Amino acid sequence: MGAQKSIHAGKAKIDVNVDFTHKLCAALMLQPFRNSGSPLELVIGSLCIKHPNLFGKSEKLDVLWDKGLYDSNILITYRKPRPEWLAQHSFVVQHSISPEIGVHGLPDDNFSRSGSGGVNLSRLSAGLDLSEPASSNWSSKTSIKFEHIRPVSDEGRSINRDTHGFPVTCSGGYNDCMVVVKQESRYAKANDRSFSQFSLQIEQGVPILSKWLIFNRFKFVASRGLKLGPAFLLSSLTGGSIVGDIAPYQAFAIGGLGSVRGYGEGAVGCGRSCLVANNELTFPLSQMLDGAVFLDCGSDLGSGRHVPGNPALRHGKPGNGIGFGYGLRFKSQLGHFQVDYAVNAFQQRTVYFGFSNLPS
Repeated sequence: MGAQKSIHAGKAKIDVNVDFTHKLCAALMLQPFRNSGSPLELVIGSLCIKHPNLFGKSEKLDVLWDKGLYDSNILITYRKPRPEWLAQHSFVVQHSISPEIGVHGLPDDNFSRSGSGGVNLSRLSAGLDLSEPASSNWSSKTSIKFEHIRPVSDEGRSINRDTHGFPVTCSGGYNDCMVVVKQESRYAKANDRSFSQFSLQIEQGVPILSKWLIFNRFKFVASRGLKLGPAFLLSSLTGGSIVGDIAPYQAFAIGGLGSVRGYGEGAVGCGRSCLVANNELTFPLSQMLDGAVFLDCGSDLGSGRHVPGNPALRHGKPGNGIGFGYGLRFKSQLGHFQVDYAVNAFQQRTVYFGFSNLPS
């Protein structure tokens, strides 16, 4: 229920993708955050413009626009070629707006869903990415960016407090500004029977002006995959912590698909620290169909009360959660379809659907 089109304009390539399917699925599974005031809000899709030789010296310009049901994102990237043994530079400008559900969302149905808390984030960032040449199994990237974050209501008005009257910014005003230096390091190693991955992100807020945020935030993800006969076991551990100035939206949100299944997004809790463990065993049922069993658990490590305004306590989030269940993975030439049936600690059952297109 959509359309895809590629257009070549000189050396530039334009990809257009319009899709109505997600609107139908969301209408059946989710409560709407806001009323649709325009027919265009019923459409989701993407627009991608790529120019491989902008000024005649192999400079690359990429423009990507994604529109969802309740969110949108515009990303502009300019890259100037450099020798492979030198760090690759990219100038990036990005603007996005999306509901802030992980921290300010309201848990419902025994924490299996999260509804809108009336807080959305409008983010504008601009900066420089430097990708270091990969060596052996390691790769790294450093970025420095200016960020301007403005909370808005579901009606699009700037706000500085949530529905309970607590501040939603660190400054207490209608926006937060910061300069963030970010370092990302990744390790990956694989063979025929197993693989190992590790990633570490460290962010430092630089107080160029006295009112700008100063903080240190780190997050790690460690994954291990192991083939057990015809089956495959995947285990991962995710954790992080933040110290210094913090706005509520910077807290770690726990719960949801990709975190602890069986819970809504952020319905387990949100805190200055977090730890999430995921385990999944997949096994073949046929040539195109795999079965899966999984166990997820997560905790805010008692740090939820240290988030300004203590939104987790106000919304009754438990701070710890466990989810388990089973699912199916269907592979075809059109893409991969996934369905998971999860049960949380409150015996509430949730079904997740996912579909991913194969890369062209």
